[in-house]
Amino acid sequence: MPEFLLEILSEEIPARMQAKAVSDLAKMVGDGLSAGGLGVEAIRTYVTPRRLVLVAEGVPAASADVAEERRGPRIDAPQQAIDGFLKSTGMALDQLERRDTGKGEFYFAVLSRQGRRAVEVIRETVEKTMAEFPWPKSMRWGSNAIRWVRPIQSILALFDGAVVPVAFGPVTAGDKTRGHRFLAPAEFAVRDFADYQAKLRAAKVLIDPVERRHVILSQAEELANSKKLTLKRDDGLLDEVTGLVEWPAALIGRIDDQFMSVPPEILITSMRAHQKYFSTLLADGETLAPYFIAVSNMQAVDGGTAILSGNRRVLRARLSDAAFFWDHDRKTKLADRVQSLEQRVFFHGLGTVLDKVKRLQSLAGYLSQVAQADRNAAERAALLAKADLSSDMVGEFPELQGVMGRYYALNDGESAEAAQAVADHYSPAGPGDKCPSASVSVAVALADRIDTLVGFFAIDEKPTGSKDPFALRRAALGAIRLIVENQLRLSLSEAFAEALSNYKFPMGTVGKDLLDFFADRLKVHLRDQGVRHDLIAAIFSLGGEDDLVRLLARVEALATFVRSEDGVNLLAAYRRAMNIVRIEEKKDGVCILGEVEAELSILPEEQALVKTLTGVRSDVRIALDDEDYIAAMAALSRLREPVDAFFDKVTVNAPEPALRTNRLRLLSEIGRVMELVANFAVIEG
Repeated sequence: MPEFLLEILSEEIPARMQAKAVSDLAKMVGDGLSAGGLGVEAIRTYVTPRRLVLVAEGVPAASADVAEERRGPRIDAPQQAIDGFLKSTGMALDQLERRDTGKGEFYFAVLSRQGRRAVEVIRETVEKTMAEFPWPKSMRWGSNAIRWVRPIQSILALFDGAVVPVAFGPVTAGDKTRGHRFLAPAEFAVRDFADYQAKLRAAKVLIDPVERRHVILSQAEELANSKKLTLKRDDGLLDEVTGLVEWPAALIGRIDDQFMSVPPEILITSMRAHQKYFSTLLADGETLAPYFIAVSNMQAVDGGTAILSGNRRVLRARLSDAAFFWDHDRKTKLADRVQSLEQRVFFHGLGTVLDKVKRLQSLAGYLSQVAQADRNAAERAALLAKADLSSDMVGEFPELQGVMGRYYALNDGESAEAAQAVADHYSPAGPGDKCPSASVSVAVALADRIDTLVGFFAIDEKPTGSKDPFALRRAALGAIRLIVENQLRLSLSEAFAEALSNYKFPMGTVGKDLLDFFADRLKVHLRDQGVRHDLIAAIFSLGGEDDLVRLLARVEALATFVRSEDGVNLLAAYRRAMNIVRIEEKKDGVCILGEVEAELSILPEEQALVKTLTGVRSDVRIALDDEDYIAAMAALSRLREPVDAFFDKVTVNAPEPALRTNRLRLLSEIGRVMELVANFAVIEG
């Protein structure tokens, strides 16, 4: 079947918009063709800085004829209903059929639509897509009323080799395109996608971003290897550079020695943010090397000498600014910057950043006991944690907050552990980020997250649905990782109350709401580790368990238990017992309460179960007090045989009311003993 090729050539499309743009293009064109009755075999898209490309394969020459039947109102329906049906179908009354359906006589409309030529459907689809395209930002140019991300230069639209007369503003589609802006700017005609791709490659354009990415990475690694260096991998930068060039040519240049005394994070960030340069590392894979790798969009005739010379001049100016900020910032002690945080609002209702720092000091001091950290160091680190926000360097490069704070703290003679905590307190920022393990760092990082969570929950700024503008889910996950990975024995409820006392807000439901929130986040955190969410709920729903280390130990023991043969059978017996109790309670209209009476346990199986329950209850409580959850599960396992025997030999609904009540109490007691360990009612399967 024929092929449809579309290229929209424009001025440079911002790299950050390109991936979503081709995704939107594929969906909108695909949906439009489908709605027009044109099913396609496959749609592929490509993007470069200057062009969006779509090729649809297996497009039929025309849409199929369509016949549709609609049932309308009864023939004796009000005239208004009949008129509405006629309007919706575009038919006259005498064109409708009258049929008896067995439930009365109704009007029916039989609609038939003749298939349309593919060219017509494609033209309408592309024009509609371009008119409604969801660019994050778009612009008008010249006197045109239409909008696009950047001024459009040409549209190439071919169906089965023939031009589709797409028009968008002043631009009408043709069969021509252009190559690289500088290396091959001449216009040329194409026949189909294969011809288009081959001619563009000859015209110094690689349309496939995957191929361009591979070329850039290969060239950069080869250049680094040529100097016995290692390329510092940066996938985000690699993606961005891929969106900046159509014909990549990597070049390696040297950083002036005068800048190598500046902290490497500053050099790396400056080169990355301003120049889109890759950094290189010495053979140890950690120390910054005095070389950068730039990716040009030009094929230099002199081997890149002129391009590198220009790049070094620009880089020298950039790094001079960075070096100036570094020198200037160190003239003011970090501690002297703290008071200026009063001029920065943290959030309306939660005070200034200085207020945040004071709360952070108090909470870090409290948590230092849990983290087994030096309290003075934790409070000092908390005081300094946000101070670098007022530095020139962080003002220029916000991503260096914390990192610069560490350098300035060390420069001022602060302790190494306090300085490291200033750098670490933003970590972990995501699931792939390293979690701090130094005790002072852990105390400050955890205090920062708990303070934020408590504050926003107290003013009812909680995440809703998919919206989380203050990244509270990420903050909770970070807190969970800090607690779990460092095995902190912390009562979350007490920590929330301590944090809330610094705000002077009433406790209300903040603690409970946050515990529920942490339970949900914990399920997300453990999901990738194969831990079942219902097992977490089975422990959380007991109430009173807010120590995550202890909770996870209980969950791990419970997971082992429910996978065992005893666990599977006992869980089934638990459900059977609770179902019987629930049914009989509903039938009697009363709750089954009271102690089991030993003298009414007349059968050996009853007596054995009563005895076992008494022993198991005692052993479970001792094991729970000792936090020996494996022993608690082992104690529960002893219930299996007497419970099975009870169900085999004992009739619960005995004709004697006293016996029946006592046996129902015995079933309830099974549930109460098992629920000392977990809420088995919420366990699935």
